[in-house]
Amino acid sequence: MIRVLLADDQSLVRAGFRALLDAQPDIEVAGEAADGAQAVRAVRELRPDVVLMDIRMPLLDGLAATRRITEDEALAQIRVVMLTTFELDEYVFEAIRSGASGFLVKDTEPDELLRAVRAVVAGDALLSPGVTRRLIAEFAARSKEPATADALARLTEREREVMALVGIGLSNEEIARRLVVSPLTAKTHVSRTMVKLGARDRAQLVVLAYESGLVRPGWLG
Repeated sequence: MIRVLLADDQSLVRAGFRALLDAQPDIEVAGEAADGAQAVRAVRELRPDVVLMDIRMPLLDGLAATRRITEDEALAQIRVVMLTTFELDEYVFEAIRSGASGFLVKDTEPDELLRAVRAVVAGDALLSPGVTRRLIAEFAARSKEPATADALARLTEREREVMALVGIGLSNEEIARRLVVSPLTAKTHVSRTMVKLGARDRAQLVVLAYESGLVRPGWLG
């Protein structure tokens, strides 16, 4: 059973998410929080698998709450998915820098929300569909200049190729088709790349792909 914590200051939004999630045979809502401070306390107490975290909340915003969660080694297995609207786009790239495993726009389709919850639990961070890839590219364009490529030197040529494909938002299955390998082989390459670079999850691998200059805005494949 996947346990989810809902963190949003709008009770109607929480109620809608709860109704959808609780209707699934493999998902249950472990708790709710109306602000970031409550969310951090609830995460420490309830230890959910996934937190659906709104960005703009009172007392402590979603970005600060996410940093507190992801920086706590005792909470390392908990995944945070940020919730945003197009009006808050400037925060999305920073959310992933803060340790979020992905993000969704609030008006996403119900099936996509369910897919997101299951994906992050499986370790396959939510960096699709296409709107997400476009947003990542947009924020990367506004971010700092590409870092040196020293970190990439420890990767094999194939691992750099796989990292670039992760960076443009492809799933393991899509990478496998692109490289004509099995999905398991693609997953292995992704995992090894994350280990070598010290990436917490797939989302941070995307950040590194942009910051190293391996992928640049507009390379959306």
